[in-house]
Amino acid sequence: MKKKVLQSLSRLNNAKRFRGRFVLSGNNNMDSFEDFDVFLKNVDNISNLVKDLNSSDVEVQQRAIEKADRHIAALDGSCRTKVNKTTINTNAPTKAPLNTQTESAEDFMKIMERDAEDRRKRRIAQEKKATVLKDKGNQAYAQGEYETAVNYYSEGLAELRDMQQLYTNRAQAYIKLQKHKEAISDCEWALKCNEKCTKAYLHMGKAHLALKNYNDCRTCFEKMAKLEPQMENLAKEYLTKAELDERKESQEMSAIQDFDNGVEKAKLVPQLLEKLSKPGQMLLYYCGILEILCQAVNDCTGQTLFRLHNGFNAIDSNGTVRSCLLQETKDLCSQDLCVSVLKVWGIICSGNEENQKMLMTRPAFKEFLVPLVSSDHAAIRKECLDLCHLYSQTDYGRRLLIDNLDVPLLTRSLMAGISEPEQQWDRLLILQNLVTDKKFCRQLRNALKDSVVVQFTAIISKISESNRHVLPTLISAIGNLIGDDVIRHALAHDAECWTAFLHAIKQCMACSYKEILYPLLGLIINLSAVTSPVIQEHAVWLCGYCLDLLKDDDGGVVTRAMGVLSTVLPQSSEAVNHVIQRHVVKMVRRRLKRTDLTATKYAIKILTVCTAASYLAREELVKSDRTLFVLRQLLSSSCDEMVSGNAALCLAHCLELKDIASNLLGTDIVLQLLRHAAGDAKRTAVQQNAAIALGKLCQSEPRHVSKLRDLHGFEILHSCMKLIK
Repeated sequence: MKKKVLQSLSRLNNAKRFRGRFVLSGNNNMDSFEDFDVFLKNVDNISNLVKDLNSSDVEVQQRAIEKADRHIAALDGSCRTKVNKTTINTNAPTKAPLNTQTESAEDFMKIMERDAEDRRKRRIAQEKKATVLKDKGNQAYAQGEYETAVNYYSEGLAELRDMQQLYTNRAQAYIKLQKHKEAISDCEWALKCNEKCTKAYLHMGKAHLALKNYNDCRTCFEKMAKLEPQMENLAKEYLTKAELDERKESQEMSAIQDFDNGVEKAKLVPQLLEKLSKPGQMLLYYCGILEILCQAVNDCTGQTLFRLHNGFNAIDSNGTVRSCLLQETKDLCSQDLCVSVLKVWGIICSGNEENQKMLMTRPAFKEFLVPLVSSDHAAIRKECLDLCHLYSQTDYGRRLLIDNLDVPLLTRSLMAGISEPEQQWDRLLILQNLVTDKKFCRQLRNALKDSVVVQFTAIISKISESNRHVLPTLISAIGNLIGDDVIRHALAHDAECWTAFLHAIKQCMACSYKEILYPLLGLIINLSAVTSPVIQEHAVWLCGYCLDLLKDDDGGVVTRAMGVLSTVLPQSSEAVNHVIQRHVVKMVRRRLKRTDLTATKYAIKILTVCTAASYLAREELVKSDRTLFVLRQLLSSSCDEMVSGNAALCLAHCLELKDIASNLLGTDIVLQLLRHAAGDAKRTAVQQNAAIALGKLCQSEPRHVSKLRDLHGFEILHSCMKLIK
């Protein structure tokens, strides 16, 4: 058996040397990855066979000998297909040296280790060269020298054929050079190197999109989003583009087919555009052409033919039409022509994303649109607002509008007209749609005061029958706007804004405008989550109004009034003393018996703030509930962290009063507090507050100590000590 093992090892060594000669002689630059993969697989197989041949188990050795024989036979067959046997080596010995036939397993393993080390060193050297070439390619790409970049990446791949970054980078450069098929091929090779390469799917999707391979394109972007959830938004953008491009191609094919088939309506569009392009005609002539054009382009085919026959340019290049759009003259015919153009634009863009893009990206259109929102002519304003509303209704349209128009100026124009009876809702609906876009909010940051705050504070300071019906929607839009942290911080520190809030609350209370009061209180809750000296300055008046609202018969208004108190009181000790003197504790405690979780959160926070600041507040709470039943009930029944934590802290405040701990003898308070102290480690605030309450309970009434001991509470308290600072 030992002799057979040594013979097999010797034959494997010879086979290994042959494979080494294959790699090192004439095949350094392999023609394909298949050769490279086969080579590595053979090396792995030989290493495993050597390990089995050295095994102490005779059966394992026997199976290894059989595998080695089959493996050598396979290699011999492979050699016959790849080695030119017509070349005769005249220097070869007539007989193999004896020591190669009896070479020990230890010597063979050393040779294998040396070969592995040689391969590792060569690999490191190749990686260094390839990385240098990749960096040079990246630099060339950044400078717009895409052909040079491709050359560098190709040289890098000649050094290292399995470097994924070289493939994806070269694919990106190929896309810039409009060589999309080459880019797809590189991405496929990159995925062979790393099947989870998201960049490969991204560039391959782009290339397929450029080649109008829409199904393949969608597959790539969907796989990219699945592999990397953070790229989901990017994938959605490209999927949307693929959908739009496919729709555009279908529309154009259909329109061209109708035109070629001589459909009368299809023939009419280019004829009308040709007439519209004639210079020097009367205003009424152009108005008539545009009116007829409105009828001809009111379907998808007409919209597409308008675009294909340069309809946008026909309007832009007409000096008479352009003069009317710029409002250079105020005569009636000029205004009618302006209205006609706006109508045509609205019709050709309705439901047609490609037309929307072409119109919005034209410099002339961007010059006209925003000023026309504030036109003195009512019909012009209406058509202009209708066009803006059309864009604002979809994600794609909103992004076109935001990317191409002066957002602060447009917002100021929209806000300025909200208090006017005409087109209030048109302006509000546009604004409401736009504030849902984060980019819109970011563009308003530096112009917030002039574009929003001045008009908003003026409107809510003077609520009237003429504007009360639009104020809830306006306040809701501002609420969406403060989803941007920068804008929320700015409004929280704006003195005029808070003064306007007080006026609005007072007026709503006097006139029972609850439909305005409810969203306004919600807005104040969100803003007062920001600590601000301006809020502190207005805190007493604001809390006073909210205290009055606790008596309201509308549960929603009461809940939001408590929400304002819960966020404003922690910022002002003066406001805390003011509401305590007005018996806020008694009023809020009643609300703890309700089942509404939101109201409970607000109420327990108010009690916690008041009892922490005032001995009088503690006394008032205990006077109405000597065994603190409501607090104990919250500890036992609530699974909300905020409620449990504040209930434990409020209880701890009350335990500082004399005899309160004694009143709790015979209750399950120790057990409830221990449960929270030993609860989930993530709820450290609840644990800390429960531990503090337990300590004060036992300190005030030693008889609770025995119960604590029976429940092994000392161990729990000891583990909580690290939470108490």
